Amino acid sequence: MRKFVLLTVLVAHAYGCGLPTFPPVVTRVVGGEDARPHSWPWQVSLQFSRDDQWIHTCGGTLISTDWVLTAAHCISSSNTYRVELGKHNLKETEEGSVAVAAGKIIVHEKYNVLLSRNDIALIKLETPVTFSETIMPACIPDVGVTLAHNAPCYITGWGRLWTDGPGADILQQTLLPVVDHATCSLPDWWYVLATEDMICAGGDGVVAGCNGDSGGPLNCQHQDGWWEVHGVVSFGSGMGCNYPQKPTVFTRVNSYISWINTVSVRFRANHNQQLKGIHPRKRTA
Repeated sequence: MRKFVLLTVLVAHAYGCGLPTFPPVVTRVVGGEDARPHSWPWQVSLQFSRDDQWIHTCGGTLISTDWVLTAAHCISSSNTYRVELGKHNLKETEEGSVAVAAGKIIVHEKYNVLLSRNDIALIKLETPVTFSETIMPACIPDVGVTLAHNAPCYITGWGRLWTDGPGADILQQTLLPVVDHATCSLPDWWYVLATEDMICAGGDGVVAGCNGDSGGPLNCQHQDGWWEVHGVVSFGSGMGCNYPQKPTVFTRVNSYISWINTVSVRFRANHNQQLKGIHPRKRTA
């Protein structure tokens, strides 16, 4: 039996977390590929305004009706941001997609740009979105869950298709097996830059996250079928997107559940608003 345990307030929704209406078509084949339309309905495009145009800069993950998770390094105080949800092709007008202004952005107070520590941020949408077949939240993994070495997770986003290549128009998905901390922290891997509050994935020198994927999710399927966002794309190698033994590094989401909860409670206290429906899935016996 499964139930929702929300971080603050229990809210009933017609759509649950982590179970797309159109399930992703995933394989264990190495290499990126076009995603099935709307099969990752929590994936968002974070965009900034320049010369009267909205430009994709990072990914993000919808975790409730009005909160989006992204990376701290995606945020600049000089930019105006919006979030596009329910998208597949960024170049087309698509039914079921919406663009919502970023009402408030909270960057982790201990974010360290030099070491990429605490590379996480929350975006409070100006107006809540309605869950649908094309827009629904990801589940958040339980505190303390550690992914096994080689666990098959998927990065999704509209980042560059290769180092210095063009950004993708169509949402891409790529299998990135998890690299455990013992391996990722070896001297010829990421060494001391990799902490236990991070997740490494990939590193085969063939596929990886790239510019434009930052802030987006590392999607891992629970054994009972739903999808959880375990990571937020943080950094990769400066020598190229697909450099051997330099896997894509993600901020570990379940290391920051307490911070997410604290931010949401503080925001609710300051603004007299409820956080609606962040979804870690818990199980009952």
